[in-house]
Amino acid sequence: MLKQAGVAAAAVLVWGEWWNWRRSRFPAAAGEGAAEAVVVLGYRNPQPAANFVNRWRVRAGLRSIRVPDRTRVIFSGGATGDGPAEARLMAGYAKSVLGHDGPVLIEDESRTTWENITNVIPLLEHVDRIRIVSQPAHAFKARVHLRRQRPDLAAKLAPADDYRFGEWLLLKPLLALHGIRSLRGLEPGERKLPPWPGRRAQSSWAMPSEHREPASAIRS
Repeated sequence: MLKQAGVAAAAVLVWGEWWNWRRSRFPAAAGEGAAEAVVVLGYRNPQPAANFVNRWRVRAGLRSIRVPDRTRVIFSGGATGDGPAEARLMAGYAKSVLGHDGPVLIEDESRTTWENITNVIPLLEHVDRIRIVSQPAHAFKARVHLRRQRPDLAAKLAPADDYRFGEWLLLKPLLALHGIRSLRGLEPGERKLPPWPGRRAQSSWAMPSEHREPASAIRS
């Protein structure tokens, strides 16, 4: 009985790793050029300092930087209640605690994932690659929203370093279940992944889609 329970628990953990990994790696390729934008999406944060989730997202964003002197980091997220904006809390943590001294832009008006994308689009116009950072399902949803709003920019999407094997290990099955639920608001074709995330798959994924805000455009 204990052996069976152990096997079942291991299977659940493996499934959580696999599910999150697949969403984090799609789309898997982007075009030529060195100028990049790393977009870090905020999580609701009523406290006066960046909470655990936002601190992790900042770290994941900074480790996603590939070309430091050609990368702008964009923190996106408005205020929760009367507190400071998520974007400003994350930017402050990146600079004062983690010592990031590269270019930082702040978008501090968004209250939903759809608004995150709408409001950062003007900051993405002249970059060659775009990396969106969050928990894998949330980042995947944001990439779909970019595809709906600006398919030409969606063609520049590349993976961020927001998935690492063993990180959040025990929580990944729960994150996957939450992700499955949160992605139900997308169209079936938008949720579908190719057999393997590669250049051909990315190219077809970035085809134009209907520009509309989904009913499920809520903050994750």
